[in-house]
Amino acid sequence: MSIHIGVGGWTFEPWRGTFYPDKHPQKRELEYAGQHLTGIEINGTYYGSQKPESFANWAASVPDGFRFSVKASRFATNRKVLAEGAGSIEKFLTQGLTRLGDRLGPIHWQFMATKKFDRDDFAGFLDLLPETQDGLPLRHAIEVRHESFRDPAFIAMLRERNMAVVYADSNEFPCIDEQTADFTYARLQRSQEDVDTGYTEAALDSWAKQAKDWARDGRDVFLFFIAGAKVRNPAAAQALIARL
Repeated sequence: MSIHIGVGGWTFEPWRGTFYPDKHPQKRELEYAGQHLTGIEINGTYYGSQKPESFANWAASVPDGFRFSVKASRFATNRKVLAEGAGSIEKFLTQGLTRLGDRLGPIHWQFMATKKFDRDDFAGFLDLLPETQDGLPLRHAIEVRHESFRDPAFIAMLRERNMAVVYADSNEFPCIDEQTADFTYARLQRSQEDVDTGYTEAALDSWAKQAKDWARDGRDVFLFFIAGAKVRNPAAAQALIARL
């Protein structure tokens, strides 16, 4: 097992001078992030396709053991009938993300807060997600944001497919605390700007224990500090990495 800790993206102006050193070249920000974090959630793929060369360059910028999660296209998840999204899913998966190679972590499929659980439609959608792409094994993390997904049928269909339900620590969205796969995917969204490390010492100690508990039975863990006081998220990630 392994535990990967990071943030969402690596290009954020307020991080210049707080996370990145003053006058650090912007084109080398990912390289710097790769030296201080152990994972990053790529969010740009949610809005549009990227070039295969971009994925290859990103993989080359980070060290062995680093992992990128890739946020799936909104055109695949933000639709009335999910099971009709085969074309959008294929377009997303064939854009070149497998050029990340062994730096590829889970695919993150995020649904809108208005999307309710429809058993047949959701099962049809999950059946469209392949186990491999270009010969590379894929892991799928499913983030739902509506209370209707607190349904044993939803949990069962993820377990049957070895897909993880995202653990969302948020003030806005429900947290479904269920282990449904051989990995855990968590998104922590409560960082505070008035705390230098985003989270208090006690909170970071608690998350370190939680990450170890998730990993104890052999699961890989992917934990990202997302949203909240975004300017503090790199500091929170580094503080948690230091505890682990």
